[in-house]
Amino acid sequence: MSKSVFWATFFTVFFAELGDKTQLTAMAASAKSGELWIVFVAASLALVVATLIGVLLGSTLYKYVLTHLVKYFAGTAFITIGIWLIAK
Repeated sequence: MSKSVFWATFFTVFFAELGDKTQLTAMAASAKSGELWIVFVAASLALVVATLIGVLLGSTLYKYVLTHLVKYFAGTAFITIGIWLIAK
């Protein structure tokens, strides 16, 4: 296992997820329901499944699409979604 890949991925995802809508949704769900552990397990499982989909899709794209094109399309998608969210 590559420690540098592990820690780079961990910190990138960790800091990207702080304060995002997923964390706010989990906070609201636990505050509303009082079911801290159920919300924690459900939110964790949802993030694991979403990450699995991303990793599988990324590994498939890596085989068939040039890396710089994946980065270009990912960046374009983030910008498009950002503009859409601001305009909404």
